Amino acid sequence: MATVPDGGGYWLVASDGGIFSFGSALFQGSTGALTLNKPVVGMAATASGVGYWLVASDGGIFTFGDAGFAGSTGNIVLNKPIVGMTA
Repeated sequence: MATVPDGGGYWLVASDGGIFSFGSALFQGSTGALTLNKPVVGMAATASGVGYWLVASDGGIFTFGDAGFAGSTGNIVLNKPIVGMTA
């Protein structure tokens, strides 16, 4: 789950990367129609509230809206899975 900066809305993310938008949170896209290697385990909103990042347990990062991509660990074997994300 992530909230928009003003607190007027939020997004919920499912393990398949499906996004559910409430209040002033705008839907910017999802991975719900993709086949993922590992489940999505967290999300974070951008400072503007016009985008978000999703993270999968293998460290794969998915960006939507104005969220920039700075890399991921999706192609690296991890000792332990990723379990969440913060901005």
